[in-house]
Amino acid sequence: MSAEPLSLALLALLLGAMALDLLIGDPRWLPHPVVAMGRLTEALERRWNRGSHRARRLKGFLLTGCVVGLTYALAWGVLTLLAGLHPWLGLIGELLLLASALAIKGLRDAAFAVAGPLAQGDLDAARRAVAMIVGRDTEALDEAEITRATVETVAENTVDGITAPLFWALLGGAPLALAYKAVNTLDSMVGHRSERYADFGYVSAKFDDLVNWVPARLTALSMWLAALALPEARWQGVRRQGALAGTWRDAPGHPSPNAGWPEAMMAHLLGVQLGGTNTYGGLVSERIRLGEPHEPLRVVHIQRAVVHMHGAWAVFFLLMAGVVGMWSAWA
Repeated sequence: MSAEPLSLALLALLLGAMALDLLIGDPRWLPHPVVAMGRLTEALERRWNRGSHRARRLKGFLLTGCVVGLTYALAWGVLTLLAGLHPWLGLIGELLLLASALAIKGLRDAAFAVAGPLAQGDLDAARRAVAMIVGRDTEALDEAEITRATVETVAENTVDGITAPLFWALLGGAPLALAYKAVNTLDSMVGHRSERYADFGYVSAKFDDLVNWVPARLTALSMWLAALALPEARWQGVRRQGALAGTWRDAPGHPSPNAGWPEAMMAHLLGVQLGGTNTYGGLVSERIRLGEPHEPLRVVHIQRAVVHMHGAWAVFFLLMAGVVGMWSAWA
């Protein structure tokens, strides 16, 4: 059975899961729960995404309930079975499932896969690499725009891939962390405002907004707190002054109620401007500008963004440890 929420044992498992994710990430030879969530979503979408406006909304609600509920039930059931066979099997199972909900190494590697060829001046390779992690058109992006796309992705996915799973794991162990990943997977697959998904993916998109609301804001705060610890002599270009106020001003203007918080904080800390014009399938989309362009966007900002990403999840975990410590003292 899953470790007790808000417990020191669960905190220790989370620490182990982060270490495991940093060490091996998501090996291609190991089946990943998100792949199963995606296949289930695809199968149900093909069968259910039809009918009237109201029918699609209702079926989208059922889709969210089925995928999220089944994910939680299966994770809970597997862990209960393993714990019944032997307590150590339950702990190992929980550790592996928690690690599968995290993407620290994957996010870092994806960013560096763009930064590597970009630093060597190979724009074609950098465009191909950034196309793997963003949905916008990348064929004509220059160094600044490739950098912007990558930095925005690192900032946003610090929440989706790291801090939000940690937050929900703290409240409900691996089953709730994987249920969160199911919500996030649904949003990425059907939570679009396109004609096909506007109704069917409506509930999935709104549910994703809800479950990320607290983690997104705590992540921006954690990123800022981590930046305070960066040594000035060794870390040039970080702009702490005004970052908190600037984020508070800019983030609400982002079309996403959550993504703007880590993106705005990242922009202010780096001293660059994110947001602007994106193109999706040839259609132009204008986004609010986040931050101030004190520096032109360059490949070095990708490397700095990864440092801020690591700082954010580390401080986020320390904040959680403090909450668990106080909870244990009062219990």
